[in-house]
Amino acid sequence: MKITCRVLLVMLLTAPVSFGQTLSLRDAEHRSNLIVFNEIAALTSFARNGVDSVEAPRKKGKPFRMKKSPAIAVLLSAVVPGAGQLYNQSYWKTPIIWGLVGYFGYEYFRQNNLYKDYRDLYSQSQLEIPPEGNLSYKSLREFYRDQRNDFVWYFTIVYVINLIDAYVDAHLFDFDVRQEKLTRFGEAEKTYRLKFNVEF
Repeated sequence: MKITCRVLLVMLLTAPVSFGQTLSLRDAEHRSNLIVFNEIAALTSFARNGVDSVEAPRKKGKPFRMKKSPAIAVLLSAVVPGAGQLYNQSYWKTPIIWGLVGYFGYEYFRQNNLYKDYRDLYSQSQLEIPPEGNLSYKSLREFYRDQRNDFVWYFTIVYVINLIDAYVDAHLFDFDVRQEKLTRFGEAEKTYRLKFNVEF
């Protein structure tokens, strides 16, 4: 990769010369600065590669394998919302998802029943003397229809968040968050505290 980049850079820098174009003094200075920069970068990359090869060797053992499959977690959550969280052992999330899904599902059916009731009442009111019917029934019919549609969106949002959470949680299941892993070289870093004393 580095060799390819160097070859492309040299080709780009020498292209004006190879096509018979003259370079101005400023272009020549710019080209020489780029060449010096590339040489410094090459030297530091060789030094860095040398240092990297001297550092601690990597452990050769079993390749990393995730304990929880994101695909299984998403499939379980798709079939039964919250089941992917149970699979990922995030037990506290499951009742929240079940509560939200249950509430939004209940409200959908309740709003739908009220919509149907007021739709029927409005259609019956149109048969009477005023041809436009009872306008209060019409406004209530539209209100409950809009509410029903809103709860469909709420349910869909919770369902999609449930799937995303199961997927991400399965990926992060093996992530180690112990305090000694988070500190540098296993040593506790310095902690600073700020203390205020207020006297009246």
